[in-house]
Amino acid sequence: MTTRIDHHADRPITFSADSGIDRSAHHRLDEAWLAAAWSHPTTRVFVVSGGQALVDDTPDGRTELVMTPSFEAPMTETHRYYLGQDEDGVRYFALQKDSLPGRMDQSARPAGLREAGLLLSERDAGLLVHAVALENWQRLHRFCSRCGERTVIAAAGHIRRCPACGAEHYPRTDPAVIMLVTDEEDRALLGRQVHWPEGRFSTLAGFVEPGESIEQSVRREVFEEAGVVVGDVEYVASQPWPFPSSLMLGFMARATSPEIEVDGEEIEEARWFSREDLREAFESGEVLPPYGISIAARLIELWYGKPLPKP
Repeated sequence: MTTRIDHHADRPITFSADSGIDRSAHHRLDEAWLAAAWSHPTTRVFVVSGGQALVDDTPDGRTELVMTPSFEAPMTETHRYYLGQDEDGVRYFALQKDSLPGRMDQSARPAGLREAGLLLSERDAGLLVHAVALENWQRLHRFCSRCGERTVIAAAGHIRRCPACGAEHYPRTDPAVIMLVTDEEDRALLGRQVHWPEGRFSTLAGFVEPGESIEQSVRREVFEEAGVVVGDVEYVASQPWPFPSSLMLGFMARATSPEIEVDGEEIEEARWFSREDLREAFESGEVLPPYGISIAARLIELWYGKPLPKP
């Protein structure tokens, strides 16, 4: 018998909740507005470098992005990215630098999204996701893909323009599917990648190929990695995943046959788990759950019916 889960009762997916930030993209090409926004005394700025920013733990147990007024921010001529404004009219910018600034009080520490994503507020997590995604794209796309000329930053960090051929290049997002597959007995298919530690199991996932629908991608990836044929595919939710530039599209899928044949290249082992099988495997330590920052954990929880143990 299939256990039906209320999709509205699950925990929010990391990086996908409403951050309360209006990206106000219509201001990105307005240089006069951007200059005024940068100079406003309420504007807040943080530095991003190598996918990390400074975070600080507050006395009341919260973790926050370290932000400063713009007049205290490090100088940069071009790598200044407008991220949006909140409901109080506070504007937020990120600065891309080669290294993070030091803090005289020594209380702040550098952290990336994997370390701090579950600790930051929805606002701070949303700002950091946006900034890290832009930084990754900026670092990897400095030259025009049409003519090879070095491009220049425009639109407050959201466009790179080629001065030679006039081409405009926009931040790249690679769609990827991630799916929890169940069989006729309502068992869940979990796999272990070859480079994961022993016992780490999670959902299957893969990138969408050119000319392919996301439903086709789910079926292809499951068959390629585990040899399992999938029929019905149901979309659940998405998650921005800037490692470096993906959008994870989460699905529940139904297998038409329980036969497994792993590819041995990406997936070393795949198994069907009943809820009782998985509970016992968690308790014995035979299976390690996926990290809570990933949508994989939420997909498994939809089927499992309760939160997974912490890794």
